[in-house]
Amino acid sequence: GMQAVGKLMKVFITRRVPPEGMKILSAAGACEVSQWDSDEPVPRTELLKGVQGAHGLLCLLSDKIDAEVLDAAGPNLKVISTMSVGFDHMALDEIKKRGIRVGYTPDVLTDATAELTVALLLATARRLPEGVEEVKNGGWSSWTPLWLCGYGLSGSTVGVIGLGRIGMAIAQRLMPFGVKRLLYSGRTAKAHAAEVNGEFVPLDTLVSESDFIVVSCSLTPETQGLCDKAFFSKMKNTAVFVNSSRGAVVNQEDLYQALTSGQIAAAGLDVTTPEPLPTDHPLLTLKNCVVLPHIGSATYSTRGIMSALAARNLLGGLQGTDMPSELTF
Repeated sequence: GMQAVGKLMKVFITRRVPPEGMKILSAAGACEVSQWDSDEPVPRTELLKGVQGAHGLLCLLSDKIDAEVLDAAGPNLKVISTMSVGFDHMALDEIKKRGIRVGYTPDVLTDATAELTVALLLATARRLPEGVEEVKNGGWSSWTPLWLCGYGLSGSTVGVIGLGRIGMAIAQRLMPFGVKRLLYSGRTAKAHAAEVNGEFVPLDTLVSESDFIVVSCSLTPETQGLCDKAFFSKMKNTAVFVNSSRGAVVNQEDLYQALTSGQIAAAGLDVTTPEPLPTDHPLLTLKNCVVLPHIGSATYSTRGIMSALAARNLLGGLQGTDMPSELTF
């Protein structure tokens, strides 16, 4: 049950988060909150200091939660609540060893991320950033039949790598554009794929037959560097590649080569390695590569809901009750 007042549990929050979550924590009256009060990521030394003696930790994707952090926190730590759907920033084996519960925020960001992925796919395929630039720099002259031509979804084959919550939501949004075939690959066939007439195929088939490839899998040892030279060399020269999952799924040097050599038509990335991507990165010199600053879930309402869910997960873990979204591992 609730701790008696005077036995407040210590919570460390690694960043400024939307106010919805902070309100929930203060209303609960169960914890003494300390926070890295900045919009910038917490420096490692401050993170190690901040977690000392904490019962609960509320973190973000940019915080590496490894054995060193868990050791610094000490034996009080009962719960880690991350304001993300991904959990590749946390050493789950170490966390499990110590019996610490983990909360995360799936579902609530699915729609926003799927929407952004579709926006990025269209912007890349139809060359929107290039078009905007041409209007501004005077490159727009008289009408030319092939100027700024791109690729359309109508009659196309779309391949989704990882038909989980977000992959499925992307597929559902793409089908009304007149997509002819929806291929997907992953560990297992998914019953829900029937809703989008999804065909479960080997990765090689998906890569070689798709006009658009959307990566929406989670980052695991199996998917790390999955999209490499061999992968891009099997793609059509007219195919468009979009990644809104994790940057490390893609070998960026190989992607750069594929884009400059004309091996593939274009790429749209909402995720990179590292994040932020240095401004002098070679990919940023290319007209056929659209890079966004990891804004998949960035709508005001989604971020507020993520913050609230992370707070409720934290409280559930502190109080030994149900967490609305607990990661089972």
